[in-house]
Amino acid sequence: MSVLIALAALGLLMLAAYRGYSVILFAPIAALGAVLLTDPSAVAPAFTGVFMDKMVGFIKLYFPVFLLGAVFGKLIELSGFSRSIVAAAIRLLGTRQAMLVIVLVCALLTYGGVSLFVVVFAVYPFAAEMFRQSNIPKRLIPATIALGAFSFTMDAMPGTPQIQNIIPSTFFNTTAWAAPWLGLIGSLFIIAVGLAYLGWQRRKAMQRGEGYGTELRNEPETPDNIHLPNPLLALSPLILVGVMNLLFTHWIPQWYGKTHTLALPGMAAPVTSEVSKLTAIWAVEAALLIGILLVLVAAFGTIRTRLAEGTKTAVSGALLAAMNTASEYGFGAVIASLPGFLVLADALKTIPNPLINEAITVTLLAGITGSASGGMSIALAAMSDSFIAAANAAQIPLEVLHRVAAMASGGMDTLPHNGAVITLLAVTGLTHREAYKDVFGITLIKTLAVFVVIGVFYATGIV
Repeated sequence: MSVLIALAALGLLMLAAYRGYSVILFAPIAALGAVLLTDPSAVAPAFTGVFMDKMVGFIKLYFPVFLLGAVFGKLIELSGFSRSIVAAAIRLLGTRQAMLVIVLVCALLTYGGVSLFVVVFAVYPFAAEMFRQSNIPKRLIPATIALGAFSFTMDAMPGTPQIQNIIPSTFFNTTAWAAPWLGLIGSLFIIAVGLAYLGWQRRKAMQRGEGYGTELRNEPETPDNIHLPNPLLALSPLILVGVMNLLFTHWIPQWYGKTHTLALPGMAAPVTSEVSKLTAIWAVEAALLIGILLVLVAAFGTIRTRLAEGTKTAVSGALLAAMNTASEYGFGAVIASLPGFLVLADALKTIPNPLINEAITVTLLAGITGSASGGMSIALAAMSDSFIAAANAAQIPLEVLHRVAAMASGGMDTLPHNGAVITLLAVTGLTHREAYKDVFGITLIKTLAVFVVIGVFYATGIV
């Protein structure tokens, strides 16, 4: 019964998200409904002590990233930089390669360490321009961005600095470069099958006579008569953000050490920060600030008349996206604390094959919590010792456990209630009903990829 309660809460939230209802409203309703059916006396404490605590903690850490990412994307849009890069890409590759270009831009940014949420804000103006000029349905933009940002560069490519590739290293004593050949094979599978799927959907749309679309929302606001800058200048803020993110990731620990204590004269007590846990966040915030400054300096004459209104729009978008995702985070925390969740996690331990066990456990818990990093953290915290023991008994390198866990976390996590999916649809001005079907297609491909990698390992022994 407890398992059914947890699954019913998940189903309610997924249905609400798909039907277009606000996740900010329905995440606490679904979570607390499950608590009510489990232990009515725990509803108020669970709301304040778990849901709100996790929700506020998420906003505290990540809202500046959402805000700076939204402003950066809006300035890229208003300055004409997005249109300039799109025009250059179309001249170079033609309109038939629009999807490939967007996937590669997303991949470049995420492999450079830029947050998935920032990539959504930054790339959408490019994608909208390119899809419009190529007459590709706008509803395919979320799936295209998901393929480039939420899949292979998030957890399959060896060395990627995304958190989904870092978490397993703390459990298996590995590095971000674990199982490089398996990671590359998985990445190639995802790219090839993902692009084939998107191309198939595009051809089907063309046969129906479907174009970019009408009655559109959140369209880029670049004026038609704007003088387009040199595409190299237009591309420079994106490159700068990626480069500076890497540099700040290296510099910040050197400047502050492992911990930093702030003691200002007006403070009642000093504040100690664990720098290792904040480095990635501080690095991307600093990189985005520098990127914003570059766009302002390079194109202030173009954007100054629309800067006030544009930044208001960016702030509104950032608030909505951050609150949506934070609500999902709170929901996942409540569900993970229920007995039904623990029963489900224990049942998964009975799967005999260690790699299959790990893959199913991690992707299922990521799907339930709506978070790749959250689901993987829960799974590995509870079961990493048993995974390691089973792998050692079967002579499976721990590097393979690392790669399987990372890739599995990015499988079924992108269900309709996932925070990144909700943010992606909100930024692009689309609904679940309009665009989620193709995002789910990419989700299935990504989920299949981890089992392809497992099969390749057992067939060849390659790591």
